[in-house]
Parts: sequence; C-alpha cells; structure tokens
Amino acid sequence: MTFDEAFEKLIGHEGGFQADPADRGNYARGVLVGTKWGISARTYPTVDIKNLDLEDAKRIYRRDFWERGGIGRVPPGLVFDMFDTAVHSGVSRAVIFVQKAAGVKPDGVFGPKTAAAVAAMNPNKLFSRFNGHRLDFVNNDPVWWARFGRGVAQRIADNLMNA
Repeated sequence: MTFDEAFEKLIGHEGGFQADPADRGNYARGVLVGTKWGISARTYPTVDIKNLDLEDAKRIYRRDFWERGGIGRVPPGLVFDMFDTAVHSGVSRAVIFVQKAAGVKPDGVFGPKTAAAVAAMNPNKLFSRFNGHRLDFVNNDPVWWARFGRGVAQRIADNLMNA
C-alpha cells in the first residue's frame, strides 16, 4: 500500500472538523479548538485547525506520521494498521507496538534493529501481535475506553476485516 492509498483510506476514518469537548486532543493550551482531518489541536497547537485544507493535512501526515514512523518499512499487510495507529495513538506508540510484536526492546524509534526484526518476522504473526498490542492499549485506559472504546474497537475490527 502506498502513502497515497493509505491516506485516502485513513481520511475515511478521520473525516472533517469536530470539537468534542470530551476529546482531550481537541484542546490547545486549555482552549477547545478541535480536530480536522485527524489533525488535532493538542498535537498541532499552532495550526489553524478549522481552516486546515486536505492537502496541508496530507503533507503533515506524510512528514510527521508516515516518514517518522518508518511505515513504508513494514510488511504490506501491516502498513495501514500502523499508519492508522500512528495517527490515532501517536507515532511512538505505533512503533512501540511493532517493536513489541517483533520482540525488540521498545523505545518508540523505528531504527535499524526494529527494521531488521520486522524483516525477519513472519508477517502474519507480526500483524496479529501488533493488533493485539493495539487493542490491549486502548482497553487499558478505563476513562478513555468508556467514552471512545467502542468506536476505536470498531475501527480496529474494520481494519482487520479489510486487511
């Protein structure tokens, strides 16, 4: 899956503008600003979220998620799940899930040791373990899970069914 293909699929999950006051990602410096195209005020406090266009969001995704996360270096079957996780839970968290799945000491950086372990791993086993770590993570924040858990679990289920 190419970056462009993954981005198009991801935008189907992320959609347009939202400013849910219960979503901590919607706040910048204590002010409810919102999220658009999955780009949150919390992560990007200097971006004009409401006026963010899709092409600017795409540039952010390529630079800050795809390239920084080493997403193009995982087996094809894991590309979208890792990209989706990086956007939803952070790049470091996505890399940690890959590292745990591949048996590498997790540090959140996709370096040469991670790349070698991923390349040596059975892709199906890596995919299964990655998604297990992802579900385990979202399930273990009871406050967050109570509000957003069902939606995230459905998102992961959709990814698994469409793998």
